Amino acid sequence: MIVIKNYMEEVVLNLMDDVLDDINMCKCEACVMDIAALALNDLPPKYIATEKGELYSKVNSLRNQFEVDVIAALTKAAVLVKRSPRHK
Repeated sequence: MIVIKNYMEEVVLNLMDDVLDDINMCKCEACVMDIAALALNDLPPKYIATEKGELYSKVNSLRNQFEVDVIAALTKAAVLVKRSPRHK
């Protein structure tokens, strides 16, 4: 089955833990999803159409091209969420 996927989502989620560890950030689901959404809104979408099993290998090979931009977007988003988290 061929799927269309914004592979920036995978890159953001794959880099999330490293960024959050570096800034001592909450990792509850609400904070992680808020950070991901804010970061993805600052990053250009990169859509690929591929077989589902091929997706992860393509994501890993293309991730390096956008890693610096993704880390910057994640850091910016994490700072915003840390200042005003939605969780209780």
